[in-house]
Amino acid sequence: MGIIAWILIGLLAGLIAKALMPGKDPGGIIITTLIGIAGGLLGGWLGKVVFGVDSIDGFFDLSTWIAAVVGSLILLAVYRLLTRKRQRRA
Repeated sequence: MGIIAWILIGLLAGLIAKALMPGKDPGGIIITTLIGIAGGLLGGWLGKVVFGVDSIDGFFDLSTWIAAVVGSLILLAVYRLLTRKRQRRA
């Protein structure tokens, strides 16, 4: 897949992750996209390591989207924990 496909998957996976985990986030659309892109990579890597499958096959493959959304949810939860701790200190 090309870089534009990764950005598109990242944007959509980040938005889906935010919809599944509602709440106030300090980041905007740029942070959502970056979390989605990194989440897609994380989800693909976890799928390969944990389940032994290549979960990032193609743009329209369901396993690609599931991996991207799960990875995005994980990263969004970590991001919220890190930013919440920073806000408490200030």
